[in-house]
Amino acid sequence: MNIVQLTKLLSYLLISTFILVGCSDDDDSPINGNPDQIANNLPLGSGGTPNDLLSDTTFKSLTIEIVAVEGFEPTSIAIENFRTFLEDRLNKPDGITINLRTVPSSNTAPFTIEEIREIEKNTRTLFNEGDDIAVYVYFADGSNENDSGEQVTLGSAYKNTSMVIYEGTLRRFSRSGPRAPSLSTIETATLHHEFSHLLGLVDLGTPQQSPHESINDQNEGNNHCNVSGCLMQASIQFTSGIMGMSEVPRLDAACIADLQANGGK
Repeated sequence: MNIVQLTKLLSYLLISTFILVGCSDDDDSPINGNPDQIANNLPLGSGGTPNDLLSDTTFKSLTIEIVAVEGFEPTSIAIENFRTFLEDRLNKPDGITINLRTVPSSNTAPFTIEEIREIEKNTRTLFNEGDDIAVYVYFADGSNENDSGEQVTLGSAYKNTSMVIYEGTLRRFSRSGPRAPSLSTIETATLHHEFSHLLGLVDLGTPQQSPHESINDQNEGNNHCNVSGCLMQASIQFTSGIMGMSEVPRLDAACIADLQANGGK
């Protein structure tokens, strides 16, 4: 699960811009690779990973390994926003490190999650070590294979410590019209949303402290928040701020209470 999806809007409201988000099933294929790396190759939300990321019980520090295709690196603004978001929510007394490096294109777009997992297998270099927990983020130069004319995928948290951002898609949307959110705004929102799924929201390894998970058409929880305006809502609203700049949505009080109860700030 945990795929941010965007429904194209041909016209934008004067006050707000909306990005619709949804989730599809994450990849549950068997664990591959070195047995020493099993802790980083678990299904999303499993193995106590949300608590490991949030608390300092087992891991005192966090290392984010961002691997971007050359020419599709995230903006420095988005990286700094991401760092602040992590520092605000995680208890990591020994610090949070974000490493960014580039790799050549795989030339395999559009991607399936299976192909993204293979890219991770070939490019990921950092794994949990000692009291440092590692997360892998891949910035892809193409789109998800399930994109359509009406709905496109922005990113996906597909394993317990792995996520992909479809930077090519983000860049296209940021240029889609004069009222579209800036690239750094879309990058920030997608990074925060997907990492929040790694943290177990909503009811994805971090228990709810109050009922706030939204329900899908099959009357099942869909791991999103039902509180209006929340970052984890199935429909994200970017509200226009000073000088018309779009503001990245934040976690609501119910989501924050969940994180705090599972070891976070």
